[in-house]
Amino acid sequence: MPALYLEHNAPDGDVPDTRHPCADRADLTIVHVTHFNRLFWDCGTTRTEVVEHGIVDPGHRYTGRLARAAVVVNEPVRRARYTGTDLLPTLAEAVPLDVFGMGTEGLAGRLALPPDRCRTADLPQSELHTALAERRMYLHPVRWTSLGLSLLEAMHLGLPVLALATTGAVEAVPPGAGTLSTRPDVLARVARRYLHEPEAAAADRTRARQAALERYGLKRFLADWERLITEVCS
Repeated sequence: MPALYLEHNAPDGDVPDTRHPCADRADLTIVHVTHFNRLFWDCGTTRTEVVEHGIVDPGHRYTGRLARAAVVVNEPVRRARYTGTDLLPTLAEAVPLDVFGMGTEGLAGRLALPPDRCRTADLPQSELHTALAERRMYLHPVRWTSLGLSLLEAMHLGLPVLALATTGAVEAVPPGAGTLSTRPDVLARVARRYLHEPEAAAADRTRARQAALERYGLKRFLADWERLITEVCS
């Protein structure tokens, strides 16, 4: 019987030697959601394909009226270094943060941050998109995870993005569509610029939205899956 195994996650454990549980199987295809994930999982001889994320366009809603940076992460305390939680105090010195997601309650206290420098909320998606679009920029401090949909949603909404140059973010944010760096001080410097010079973010946010529409649009996503399912079942 034709079979596909959809792998949403980046490997964990003994990276880069993490063995996929479906490695060396001739009876299925492993489908990764980023090229980074396919590169780092050891799938042995199992056939692999990549179908990158596709999301419904929430629309170009950006206003940037609030001089703060939006961060979206679930359980930042438990996931800690994976999600770059330890970097937030330094980044909060550059720009006030609004951290959205599950398990964010009490984050400011745990990080010894003043409440005005780190606010938290867990909102339904319908409210989250509006809240993100009101912030001046989107910050993605994640060290190690699969490509977060929140980053793609922020780009679709028209936010300029600042992200660590790690995992799938390297390809999701092409040159000119935001700032990528492995140096938190570089992200903090650009955040200060966006904060004090709103016009400086205009070109980046326009290119970010265009890049997201072209690469992560729903039409391309559905076409890729249709092609793959047809091929496997034929």
